[in-house]
Amino acid sequence: MFSPAAAQAPDFDFYVLSLSWSPTYCASEEGRRSRQQCGGGADHSFVVHGLWPQHERGYPQFCPSREPQRVPQALGETMFDIMPSMGLIGHEWRKHGSCSGLSQRDYLAKTREAFEQVRIPRALANGERSLSLSTDKIEEMFVSANPGMTRQGIAASCDGRRLEEVRICLTRDLQFRDCAEVDRGGCRLERVELPPVN
Repeated sequence: MFSPAAAQAPDFDFYVLSLSWSPTYCASEEGRRSRQQCGGGADHSFVVHGLWPQHERGYPQFCPSREPQRVPQALGETMFDIMPSMGLIGHEWRKHGSCSGLSQRDYLAKTREAFEQVRIPRALANGERSLSLSTDKIEEMFVSANPGMTRQGIAASCDGRRLEEVRICLTRDLQFRDCAEVDRGGCRLERVELPPVN
């Protein structure tokens, strides 16, 4: 059972689970400075960027909350297998989690539950080799692997010619749903690169 933490009732319509292709992030200038996520021995493919409360148009951010701004290290460490950076966890809590109406602990538990709802397509799961695919194909692979997901409920985003993220829309009780604005915001490249994990 989730405990109330926000200063007011949460005002949002659904969640977006954003899954980042870690090798693209790690190739960026910011990523090269992130030793936790991208340092020696890191072998992440898709990681959770965040679980974002969303309106049908736009989204709330940096909401007032009774919870502290900082996420305790001991709590953050429980997420490292799917969110491998305290900086990322803290930022996502402040910007998005604070708008969920949940405590830090419950928001992170909800984030893990959302991640566990999604099956990563087998061909993308381990990132052993470089891939070059259309964003349509990537979305199609996710839809095929996840009964109930539709093409109107997922959007790939790009960083130049590389896959940046896959954004998946979920109801507040974490069922797949369509989301027109998120879907329209996706990138539609005929060919996008997925750099390998190592």
